[in-house]
Amino acid sequence: MADTIFGRIIRREIPARIEHEDDLCLAFHDVAPQAPVHVLVIPKRPIVSLAEAGPDDGQLLGHLVVVATEVARKLGLADGYRLVVNCGRDGGQSVDHLHVHLLGGRRLAWPPG
Repeated sequence: MADTIFGRIIRREIPARIEHEDDLCLAFHDVAPQAPVHVLVIPKRPIVSLAEAGPDDGQLLGHLVVVATEVARKLGLADGYRLVVNCGRDGGQSVDHLHVHLLGGRRLAWPPG
């Protein structure tokens, strides 16, 4: 896997507004937010995309969702929020490092587009 901007954020080579960090993941605010709250939750172990995740990654993937839920609660998203995982170019993935988008702070339309 090639190094990505997310790898550089994990190593603190690029600053980020961090909401959560533990041994497995990092959650930080997106620099180009698509909603009033837009946080990315990324695994510290690089996985290119959801399509590259395997059976041994189930616990890590669950952890990312739990962390996103905890961050949503911390940021006051009691009226609702959305979790999005884009997979591949046609799925809208722009960084080759698995990441969960936490979006909230306004009513979100469906379908997303």
